[in-house]
Amino acid sequence: GSTFCISSTSSVRFIVDWLGPYSLFGRALGWLGLAVSGSHWAGYMIGLAMAIGMIFGLGILVERGLAAWLGGVVDSIVSRIPVVRTIYDTVGRFVEVFSNRDESKFKSMRPVWCQFGGAGGVSTLALLSSPDPVIVNGQACYAVIVPTAPVPIGGGLLFAPVSWITPADIGMEALTSIYVSMGVTSAQFLPLAGKDART
Repeated sequence: GSTFCISSTSSVRFIVDWLGPYSLFGRALGWLGLAVSGSHWAGYMIGLAMAIGMIFGLGILVERGLAAWLGGVVDSIVSRIPVVRTIYDTVGRFVEVFSNRDESKFKSMRPVWCQFGGAGGVSTLALLSSPDPVIVNGQACYAVIVPTAPVPIGGGLLFAPVSWITPADIGMEALTSIYVSMGVTSAQFLPLAGKDART
């Protein structure tokens, strides 16, 4: 019982120190409310009510589409700047691919293995940008993005020969997890090698 009382007293003292009428936050609220009342306590209570009302009002606006409206404003501004627009659209699509769990919408952008030098070479997980190969230096190549670890929102764009690219039997979430963990979670998504293969 005494321990509970001490803990409760400490919690109340902490709240009063940080949010009470004589804290920095409380003085700011009092300053807001003094325009209505000359009393410090009354000003504090009025300011607190105003702050709660503004937070509540902001929550209602967000629920009714404020975030979507702000996003539309930013998009309309950025779309008028040629170079920035291209970067913004590319990064936006990349972020959407990693954050969206509905992989059916992004079948053209899927995880693949990029094997440098062909079969048996060094392999890396990559994203196939398009299923349509293009000709680079007279050779059919796929455009693939090799993400960076541990922050996969970025990486290098490579045009690799078609023979270097093979499907990766993992989902987008697994690819993201492997890169974010810097390979630590590889065993959760890829087959384990036998004991003889370990160093």
